[in-house]
Amino acid sequence: MEEDPHPKLQAQAVTRTFGRGSKAVHALGPVDLTIATGEFTCIVGPSGCGKSTLLRTAAGLLRPTSGELRIRTTTPRPAAMIFQDYGIYDWKTVLANVRFGLDIQKVPRREADARARDWLARMGLADFADAYPATLSGGMRQRVAIARALAVEPEILLMDEPFAALDAQLRTILQDELLALTQTTRTTTLFITHSLEEAIVLGDRVLVMSARPGRVIAERRPPFPRPRTGDVRDAPEFTALKSELWDLLRGEVGTEAAA
Repeated sequence: MEEDPHPKLQAQAVTRTFGRGSKAVHALGPVDLTIATGEFTCIVGPSGCGKSTLLRTAAGLLRPTSGELRIRTTTPRPAAMIFQDYGIYDWKTVLANVRFGLDIQKVPRREADARARDWLARMGLADFADAYPATLSGGMRQRVAIARALAVEPEILLMDEPFAALDAQLRTILQDELLALTQTTRTTTLFITHSLEEAIVLGDRVLVMSARPGRVIAERRPPFPRPRTGDVRDAPEFTALKSELWDLLRGEVGTEAAA
């Protein structure tokens, strides 16, 4: 892939420290990262390495302690974020949850309803527009969260282990659904996961982070052209890459345990 002269996201020597003095924790960095427009980038690494810190910095929820992170945008609300715990509102209907970002953008109600219902239909939730989240399964709630994020047509989608709380079968189903969806929309995506399988299935690139303070120590490109499907899980190249990534991670997990 040729280097994008105008990347969607660029981080230069980004670090993040929590606390001060002797109690300061150097959580992240320095991290250098470039994500091209339309690229799906997955980040894996040991627990506590700063993956979520990096994502929250990209979302503007945290400021870097040093360095700079820029998202090149053409709209005033460029990023949408999806969390592991869904982040949807129990007191709002499914339709109102999906419409929420559009309401904030002051999109006229008729248009907002139409866009929200369109995304509910795409996510297989058209029959649940008037339901409340408490009546939905975990997988359906996460579909609502994805629909809400994509309804605002973000320039970059930030996903923090969105399927981690789901059982293995449902996780596989949602991986395949997200794969099909993002290949259609070509939404630039930064995806945090503990699952090597998930990263290989979904990513144009897989970045491996070190133990805390997290730095990018390796990059791999899954050798599967797009459009791809979940069938790549059965390919020998899939197994080989998963083994290679685990070898990279194993030393970092050991470092973390010894710290």
